[in-house]
Amino acid sequence: MKQIMPMIAGSLLLLLIVLSSAIFTVDQRQHAIVFQLGEIKEVISEPGLNFKWPMIQNVRYFDKRILTFDSQEPERFITSEKKNVLVDSFVKWRIIDVEQYYKSVQGDEARAQTRLAQTVNAGLRDEFGNRTVHDVVSGARDKIMEIMRQKADTDARKIGVEVVDVRLKRVDLPQEVSESVYRRMEAERKRVANELRSTGAAESEKIRADADRQREIIIAEAYRDAQRAKGEGDAKSAAIYASAFGQNPEFYAFYRSLEAYRQSLRSKSDILVIEPNSEFFKYLRSSGKSGK
Repeated sequence: MKQIMPMIAGSLLLLLIVLSSAIFTVDQRQHAIVFQLGEIKEVISEPGLNFKWPMIQNVRYFDKRILTFDSQEPERFITSEKKNVLVDSFVKWRIIDVEQYYKSVQGDEARAQTRLAQTVNAGLRDEFGNRTVHDVVSGARDKIMEIMRQKADTDARKIGVEVVDVRLKRVDLPQEVSESVYRRMEAERKRVANELRSTGAAESEKIRADADRQREIIIAEAYRDAQRAKGEGDAKSAAIYASAFGQNPEFYAFYRSLEAYRQSLRSKSDILVIEPNSEFFKYLRSSGKSGK
């Protein structure tokens, strides 16, 4: 009995080892391919517990999630204007046919990314060669990305891969081109600024001349109206004086003499030196006579 127990324990242990090597699980984020003697036996894409023959079958797992291929260095492309641009891009992709993926690139992610990079670079070279710098920077950027996604996806499906998205992260001019562009932009802005200053100065002179002209016109019209009003007032004043003088010349002469006395002898300290027989004292001399 004692000799049988170690044999039973060893058999159970061997059975457990065999069972553990025969059972495998597939995660929901994975594809799995079961190989038998190097040949594809089964493709498993659903998660769960699965079995294989120990020793003669093995399993390889492949990521089912969306993967990102990001270019490490910007690529240089030439636009239709024969100008160089540096383009930084990335590709979102995933495995949809794991068997075809294995047969095409041996399940090597690096080889798949190399194939995608070649496809995307070739497509971008064609698209940039047919467009201007303005188009690739802003005008047709979204359209370029959509065209590249379609082209890359068509080629990628040949290796069992779907291209979800192609994005241009950055489109820049090379340093030597950027400096010349900036200098040209600066010169253009200065030209526009000088043109605007010249236009503003001309408009300013025009407005100032028009204002001066209107000022002179207003002053002339005001002076004319003032002179007219003054002339009319003087005429009315003269008419009133003439009418009053005509009605009683003696009283008018007397009134004017009194005004002259009042203006000449305004204060006690005023001194007036004239001849005694002057006309100025006409009414003072005759103030005591009757009938005068």
